Amino acid sequence: MLRALPRLTPLLLTTTLLAMAQAPHPTPPIAKKEPRVFELHGDQRVDEYFWLRDDKRQNPEVIAYLEAENAYTAAVMAPYKALEDKLYKEMLGRIKETDLSVPYRYRGFFYYSRTEQGKQYPIYCRKQGSLDAPEEVLVDLNQLAEGKPFMALGAFAVSDDGRLLAYTTDETGYRQYRLHVKDLTTGQLLADTAERVTSVEWAADNKNLFLVVEDPVTKRSNKLVRHTLGGATTEIYEEKDELYNLGLGRTNDRKYLIALSISSTTSEVRYLPSDRPDGEFRVLFPRVDGIRYFVEHRSDEWFIRTQDGGKNFRVVRAPVADPSKANWREFVPHNPKVKIEALNLFTKHAVLETREDGLEKLTVFDLESGKSHVIAFPEPAYTVGGATNVEFDTTKFRYAYESPITPRSVYEYDLETRRQTLLKQNEVVGGYDKTQYVTKRLFATAADGVKIPLTVTYKKGLKRTGKNPTLLYGYGSYGISIPDNFSSNRLSLLNRGMIFAVAHIRGGGEMGEEWHEQGKMMQKKNTFTDFIACAEFLIREKYTSPAHLAIQGGSAGGLLMGAVVNMRPDLFRVVISQVPFVDVMNTMLDATLPLTTGEYIEWGNPNEKAAYDYMRSYSPYDNLKPGRYPAMLVITALNDSQVAYWEPAKYVARLRTLKTDRNLLLLKTNMAAGHGGASGRYDALRETAFYYTFLLTQLGIEK
Repeated sequence: MLRALPRLTPLLLTTTLLAMAQAPHPTPPIAKKEPRVFELHGDQRVDEYFWLRDDKRQNPEVIAYLEAENAYTAAVMAPYKALEDKLYKEMLGRIKETDLSVPYRYRGFFYYSRTEQGKQYPIYCRKQGSLDAPEEVLVDLNQLAEGKPFMALGAFAVSDDGRLLAYTTDETGYRQYRLHVKDLTTGQLLADTAERVTSVEWAADNKNLFLVVEDPVTKRSNKLVRHTLGGATTEIYEEKDELYNLGLGRTNDRKYLIALSISSTTSEVRYLPSDRPDGEFRVLFPRVDGIRYFVEHRSDEWFIRTQDGGKNFRVVRAPVADPSKANWREFVPHNPKVKIEALNLFTKHAVLETREDGLEKLTVFDLESGKSHVIAFPEPAYTVGGATNVEFDTTKFRYAYESPITPRSVYEYDLETRRQTLLKQNEVVGGYDKTQYVTKRLFATAADGVKIPLTVTYKKGLKRTGKNPTLLYGYGSYGISIPDNFSSNRLSLLNRGMIFAVAHIRGGGEMGEEWHEQGKMMQKKNTFTDFIACAEFLIREKYTSPAHLAIQGGSAGGLLMGAVVNMRPDLFRVVISQVPFVDVMNTMLDATLPLTTGEYIEWGNPNEKAAYDYMRSYSPYDNLKPGRYPAMLVITALNDSQVAYWEPAKYVARLRTLKTDRNLLLLKTNMAAGHGGASGRYDALRETAFYYTFLLTQLGIEK
């Protein structure tokens, strides 16, 4: 039995796992039970698998269990290795492996990244003055990744004089970043370093760096410090409220440093002239519960995007000398049907990114004439937003556009002439004809009558037989809108006759701030019932059937997967649950874990009985029961700092003892990655090929 594995020698353990992988009829590992009782508000919860939690990720017994699950997964999927390899090759074959991003200009240099065939990571470069100039390599992640199973780039900030680069790297996937400072004139790294850095900005003097660092236990970004190169590090401000995180930036005109304290409902801005690094950050407006605001600067005037006046934001202008509300001038009024999501500010123009009826729009304002116009997009479902726009004194605005059938395209738009130029559209190698595919925006009706947007994509010519294999994706948390984007990988599903659908359910932000509020806290179950309504709509409209319907979600979307499967296990054939937040009660009752306290205003605080009872009623781990469940692939990563590996591991261990069917239940743990999975692009593609193999074979598609 598994419980004996930790007492085996490494050689015997390896032999045992190998035998499991080679067995003709592999059997899943069974985790031992060590019941632990938790009691609160008069309620008892028994957790038989709490022992799987290991904060240091070094317990031999825990590692052995995860490895045994991986061996079982490998053994079960081994017969389909040819399909997995085929999927990997065809997806890789659509990617332009040696490629170049769209260069952008900043203070006399053109910056870009490029990839080379056979190399896992991008190379970050620049050229001075002209794209014909010699290339200067700033950071080659392939070199940094040598000998390491994981590598990710975080911050990337060049000093105003172009001589220094501050950047951060994560070598484990735990999203714990270390600061590096590189002298670009010599190519040498300076001795200046810092740990747990989450934000980086230069002062205008090219000598002082401002950093935000995180708490070593909770990973909450909570301290703002100033570091003088070659000198001292001084703490400037500590955000002590556990509901808030700190962020750091500079206004687009580079005149001010902005330190933002933000929770999911409230924010507060501190500002400092970037040419006065020894000065004191001042609070623009003290935080007011329930009001978030964000700022940009132009000509001694603040442009303030604020919820003071409406949940979906408005924009006001105020003089820097006295920005009090008495001096506010309305620039864009609040509209309950239009959410203002971002403000891009330039010398003569402003570009607002808004969302209306679930679709994003770009509105251009001429700040001198006061006139405005909207940039129109023709497709029924798409995603669009500002690209890299770092120059302030310009009449050119870059945006990125894509749809489920249109590859990502970067345009440069002339804010005065309205002429737009396509700078780059991601190439689908081997040829791609978007006219051979169809994407639609549909609406399902929720249990309470609310219309839920649903994006559906498939290959032209598909007939709705009621038996079409379908993958329905969902998220629905934090006010995050799921983009209707393009994926060349997804063509491997569409070309095999699959339908891909996205449920834009409440809890997300697709229909404005109210959409988020209707799917959080004590209304969280709307998220789950909305998703079920979308599935039932697809079945009723003869797109698919329960026997042909697969669902997918990750992180908070993994919570969604667990909740809807507990509620309606009969409705789905296959589930792919990635880094799922399924152990809601244990996690939200442990304030030492990353993210917990800051999310009381997203999920509720279970130390309060009403919130406890409500969360207890839907927590996937706590609501598993005997019965039939769909085939399920559960994905996790050992170094995940956002949803710890033990949540999905415990979930699978308990479900194995309760399910009464013979459908597959697989747990796959990446032992050298974090929340986002593998960091190398080829490794990530391998992971996708594996997920797709499970999906297709469980739906009876094995070609």
